[in-house]
Amino acid sequence: MAATFSRFCPQCGKSVSAQQHFCAYCSQPLDERFVESGVMPSNVLMAETTPEAQKATARLLNSFPKSRRSLLKGAAATVGGLAVVGAGVLYGTGLTHASALTKQAAPAKPAQSQNKQMDSIMSILTVARTAEQLAVTFYSNGISNAAKLGLSGDNLAYIQAALVEEQIHQLFFAANGGQSLAETFSFPQGAQTFTDLKTFISTQQQLEGVFDSAFLAAVAEFAQLGRPDLAQISAQVACIEAEHRALGRSIGGLSPADNWAFTPVMVSSVGAAPALVKSAGYLSPTSGNSYTYKQVSTDDAGVEQRKPYSINTTVGNG
Repeated sequence: MAATFSRFCPQCGKSVSAQQHFCAYCSQPLDERFVESGVMPSNVLMAETTPEAQKATARLLNSFPKSRRSLLKGAAATVGGLAVVGAGVLYGTGLTHASALTKQAAPAKPAQSQNKQMDSIMSILTVARTAEQLAVTFYSNGISNAAKLGLSGDNLAYIQAALVEEQIHQLFFAANGGQSLAETFSFPQGAQTFTDLKTFISTQQQLEGVFDSAFLAAVAEFAQLGRPDLAQISAQVACIEAEHRALGRSIGGLSPADNWAFTPVMVSSVGAAPALVKSAGYLSPTSGNSYTYKQVSTDDAGVEQRKPYSINTTVGNG
């Protein structure tokens, strides 16, 4: 029996019909680029992406070198995972080698199956790293234009902490093998994103909503693979992205800040996220709307729990 995806308003979380262009509860415009509809077969975890999303994904893949393109194809076509390898000193010895988690995973699978899983692992790491680079680029430019946005005091501190947290996530995915698919980004409203607070918060809500949905999709994919350790790490990241969204609503004067009882799942798989982000206008830099990722310092005494925790390792409580 097939299950149908419901559509939700990205502002208030209320259920809406396919014909609605504005939410009847809060009048929020309903942006199809961030809501995916379709049917989920009962025998698989993920639904097929829409034809529009598939075409956008193909365009995105074709814009990158072949070596990087092959990494993303695995995530767009199959379930994925997070490889916890090579983290080194930054993340502790429990997550330093692939064997640290592999030894505690499910019984060994045939070599061919393991290779396929590793392809999807590396692909999802690549998607995650690139997403975090977009997040760092967004928040760092927001801080650089804090005066224009009217950000100060606690509100500025919230954005600064979010920037540090996104950079820590990026470092984790990069240290574990994630590649960079893009380092120069655009924003749907261009330069206005960093001069008008309402536009800045609206953009932040879109981004954090998609990021949160992508990591929730990863939780489901890892559960399907029998990897509760990786599912838990993905959930840790999703929790922080949700906190960023609530803080953004608070900064924007939206009440209540925590307005969702359940986070809507806007993508059916991690591999579907790049196409949605691209179609929304975040991967098409042009003159006057081009912002390049630059690594920032992670120094912030207020940011704690800097190591991911897994039920299958001793690393945690950072």
